[in-house]
Amino acid sequence: MQIVAALTDPAQAAAAQAQGAHLIELRFDLMDGDPVELVRTCRKACSLPIIATFRSAQEGGQYFGSPEEWAKKIAPLIPLVDYVDVEQQFARQAAPVKEAGKTIIASHHSAQMMPLHILFVLEQELRSYGDIPKIIVTPTNEDDLIDLIAFTRAAKKPICTGVMGASFRYARAILPLFGSELVYCHAGVPTAAGQYSVEEFVALQKLLA
Repeated sequence: MQIVAALTDPAQAAAAQAQGAHLIELRFDLMDGDPVELVRTCRKACSLPIIATFRSAQEGGQYFGSPEEWAKKIAPLIPLVDYVDVEQQFARQAAPVKEAGKTIIASHHSAQMMPLHILFVLEQELRSYGDIPKIIVTPTNEDDLIDLIAFTRAAKKPICTGVMGASFRYARAILPLFGSELVYCHAGVPTAAGQYSVEEFVALQKLLA
């Protein structure tokens, strides 16, 4: 399991590394400025691998462009980063990322829960173009959460699962215990409701170990 520090400012990278993060996610949809310069700033601040992400509005972010526009934005970043988050709607634009040898986090974020059989179908679809499927859902009750845990445990690895919103925040700490590869935290400014800080999650890890 690896802790991802999702950042809205590359200046937070040094603190994230000091707190115990293993990876940095630069949320370009939440940042102002030239993405290339933002990556360079992050590289100067820390030595951690970097994930490039433009989270779409449909999946909870602030990127409003088309898949073609996404491809143009991500192209100059591919040589500079280690991972690229590629939402399912951008899958047809994933080839240059794969050809460059970068790890693809194939992501899907849903404002609802899905039945178990749909989760397994979705996992296969994401794995068809990506290296690490990332499936984030919104449970409405404890039964939904139990299904998500069961899926996480049974799914082919690597897999990343998580929840949207603050209602089942504790699931963020539980899912890695059942096989989720990545847990997304913050280093000062949350990028999603319910996120733990890197520092909080490191402490939780020690308590749950």
